[in-house]
Amino acid sequence: MNHTIIDKSKTALVVIDLQKGIVGRPAMPHTAEMVVKNSAALAAAARRAGMPVFLVHVAFSPDNKDVLNPQIDQPTPIPVRPADWTDIVPAMEQQPDDHLITKHQWGAFHGTELELQLRRRGITTIILCGISTNIGVESTARFAFEYGFQQIFVEDAMSAFSTEEHAMTVTKIFPRIGRVRATAEVLAGLSAA
Repeated sequence: MNHTIIDKSKTALVVIDLQKGIVGRPAMPHTAEMVVKNSAALAAAARRAGMPVFLVHVAFSPDNKDVLNPQIDQPTPIPVRPADWTDIVPAMEQQPDDHLITKHQWGAFHGTELELQLRRRGITTIILCGISTNIGVESTARFAFEYGFQQIFVEDAMSAFSTEEHAMTVTKIFPRIGRVRATAEVLAGLSAA
């Protein structure tokens, strides 16, 4: 087990897309239920430590005019979304002090106030988790790296649409821009004095 030292006064938890419309999709190699369970444990530990928790969800306008529609080879059809599609899953036990960030694309920085809110709180390190490893989490991580944030990626508190996509990001990209850890390691770091 890697020893993970976490400066709780300068660290925030950022949870990506654990919302009703995303968590219901198949996830690999970790089930969505496991990702939510581990992320909820991280959120509870962060709150106990007095750290900010940022819950990020993706949402679009009713007319879908803010959905990116580039010319691509694998377009994603725009689904009809139920009214609760953007709601954070209840298992995350969203608290009044949590910060809800609404994004309109893959990453949580572009077009949102995430960076501003982190900087105003003196945050230099973010702990990242959520779905999907190689889409929302990785896009957020790449921006965070370019903005100079230190990062801890919680491997078993994230998942993708395939094991291969998850593994590529976790083994080839994340080690170059941060530290990859398991939930147990991060929880140990958060509980240390």
